Amino acid sequence: MSTVEVVVTGIGATTPLGGDVTSTWDGLIAGRNGIKTNDTEWAEKYNLPSRLMAPLAVEPSEVLPRVQLRRMDRCEQIAVIAARQAWADAGYELPSDEHEPVDPDRLGVAIGTGIGGPVTLLDQDDLLEQHGLRKVSPLTVPMLMPNGPAALVSIELRARAGVHSPASACASGAEGLAQAYQMIQSGRADVVVAGGAEACIHPITVAGFAQSRTLSLRNDEPERASRPFDVDRDGFILGEGAGVLVLESAAHARARGARVYGKLAGTGITSDAYHITGNHPEGIGQINAMTKAIREAGLTPADIGHVNAHATSTVVGDVGEAVAIRKAVGDHTVLTAPKSSFGHLVGGAGAVESIVTLLAIYHGIIPATRNLENQDPKVELDVVAGEARKLDLVAAMNDSFGFGGHNVALVFTAA
Repeated sequence: MSTVEVVVTGIGATTPLGGDVTSTWDGLIAGRNGIKTNDTEWAEKYNLPSRLMAPLAVEPSEVLPRVQLRRMDRCEQIAVIAARQAWADAGYELPSDEHEPVDPDRLGVAIGTGIGGPVTLLDQDDLLEQHGLRKVSPLTVPMLMPNGPAALVSIELRARAGVHSPASACASGAEGLAQAYQMIQSGRADVVVAGGAEACIHPITVAGFAQSRTLSLRNDEPERASRPFDVDRDGFILGEGAGVLVLESAAHARARGARVYGKLAGTGITSDAYHITGNHPEGIGQINAMTKAIREAGLTPADIGHVNAHATSTVVGDVGEAVAIRKAVGDHTVLTAPKSSFGHLVGGAGAVESIVTLLAIYHGIIPATRNLENQDPKVELDVVAGEARKLDLVAAMNDSFGFGGHNVALVFTAA
């Protein structure tokens, strides 16, 4: 059981449902859809079998000045946007030479991304091939490197306790939060800005996922394409987005009179060591991650009233996770799957969905899983469908699993 309480005092996000947390949360509760038809020229040019995507609801160009936009990859842009929202939501002002709201040596950053800046890499390569060296940006490497989002946030906030950028595929955002938790637990920091970001809707990523047959082909019904736990699910939809949380030691938050959303009470990180894309068939890594998170929180499985499932809408993955949840938590817990509304945000998924998990506790309401019309009989759990469900929650868990066998479970509790 942990000795230092870690609380959440600020949240920020930009997703396919909205440009901030409020619009994203309201969209989930209302059952809105952020998945669109991919009508880009390149989708037609390459004859991609999946013509679906979940783009941002609000373009970064509507938020950031042009000079900043040109100096950052899209993934970095949205990480900065979400971090600024979370920082302000926590009641902090941006640091200046006259005022530093947090001791820089006690402030850290941990923001993960699964892929980083491939769009910059490919765009700059095109410029090199077509126009030569003169057209290549001198900021190419800072824009494409996976630690760019975390580094830029740390520079803006003057965070000197350490900056971390886990690259654990679809578990990256959740692992960023776990690392932040560990930084505060170990005494390295009082405040850590943590989460994940991804913006990689591009011909090469879509083509690669299509070739691995993990994308939905329900092109004529984008609003019904992502259907976790449904018998007719046929794959996920690639999305983009970022989620960032401000984590603090409870003592630090209390001393400044901060508003607290809840606690990050326990984390569990394991690896399957089995297959580069597939989960272990017996779910041992997922089960162990959940068990460790519950134990670290000082709770029992019976305390976990809700699980925000990773549930990407793949044929094998959804059932495997449901079986693992039953073994680790039990059949009493209530599930939801937000990817049905905003697609798969890859490195941003675990962070955005952690915000959703936290707000489910905070507001006492669980968003519904869209398009769950005929639940797979192999999913022997209560999955919220149709409309959001009111439920008083003491503790809830967020699951995040990534290619390479990365498993992260996070347990949140009420303030």
